[in-house]
Amino acid sequence: MDYNTIFVGMDVHKEKFSLCCYSIEKDEFSHPHTTAADYKHVLAYIASLRGVFGENASFLCGYEAGCLGFTLYHQLTGHNVNCVILAPTTMPVVKGKKKIKTDKRDARNIAKCLAHHDYSPVHIPTEQDEQVKEYIRMRTDHKLALKKIKQQILAFCLRHNLRYEGKSHWTAAHVGWLKSLKPEALYGEILKEYLLTFENLTDKIERLDKRIDELAAKEEYGENVKKLSCFLGVQTQTALSSIVEVGDFKRFSSAEKFASYLGLVPGEDSSGDGQTRLGITKAGNTHVRRLLVEAAQSYGRGQVGHKSKALKARQQGNPPEVIAYADKANERLRRKYYKMVLSKGKKANVAKTAVARELACFMWGMMTGNIA
Repeated sequence: MDYNTIFVGMDVHKEKFSLCCYSIEKDEFSHPHTTAADYKHVLAYIASLRGVFGENASFLCGYEAGCLGFTLYHQLTGHNVNCVILAPTTMPVVKGKKKIKTDKRDARNIAKCLAHHDYSPVHIPTEQDEQVKEYIRMRTDHKLALKKIKQQILAFCLRHNLRYEGKSHWTAAHVGWLKSLKPEALYGEILKEYLLTFENLTDKIERLDKRIDELAAKEEYGENVKKLSCFLGVQTQTALSSIVEVGDFKRFSSAEKFASYLGLVPGEDSSGDGQTRLGITKAGNTHVRRLLVEAAQSYGRGQVGHKSKALKARQQGNPPEVIAYADKANERLRRKYYKMVLSKGKKANVAKTAVARELACFMWGMMTGNIA
């Protein structure tokens, strides 16, 4: 970019867009404009700016990642307009106690960030990766709905003193017990409706899981899914989701930067000689971070070096060097978890998060070929 480039900041919402342009040469904002949420209005806005800045001026548009996803990006780039999506967590934070936030100010801030490159761009997935990502997230939504209906059924039983004497809930025996209950009057109908929803969601998730297995077996995903599945706690859904959410792992120059992208690195609040370590930043991709933290729970069970039959089955068919790399990672992470919890007295959740961070680093190594 040079002084002939005009940076167009767009604060986008469901109903309207707030636009503003910034010129490095003049170091000033100009032409604020609010329009309906339609990319055609953005094209018309840029066309009007050409009459002001000249036909030789080039334009770079940008907006924060949010509810519109990649739709506006594809619409603008499809009309030969340079556009980027900014990761909000990488943009400068407005300092001071009094913070004034308006759409106009946000558009100006985005335009200035574009000009000074004070941001990290969001990775734009391929059309197929985007479709698979949305499918997996849809399955996650149904899983959360299943979790909620389970809680509602247990709460209903507790309110009406229907107590299960078995060892654990949601086993075949427990579900059979729930179906055998005959609460009085309308209560029986309520329980029946709850159980019907539970069965429908259970069947749907089983069907969705089979479809995800089919998607993971496709030629463009199959090999990488098999590699990532060599890690303890990483099964088909986690592996495929990581691949389509992250895209090209090689765009991260190091494992540490990949972990930072997932928000798994600790924050810091330092001043002078004092250093204060904070919790993890939780920046970047929330979905993959949650999956890796869930995968890290597997390292808190079993003996160091032990490989279950399920893990051996997932590793089967991979090159020996890939299996050896995954085994080294699994052993190291299990030792790390037990050392943090048993020797250092760390809380289990702290240890799981630390394990998830190192697991992300090992996954980056696997996907970039750094497995020496």
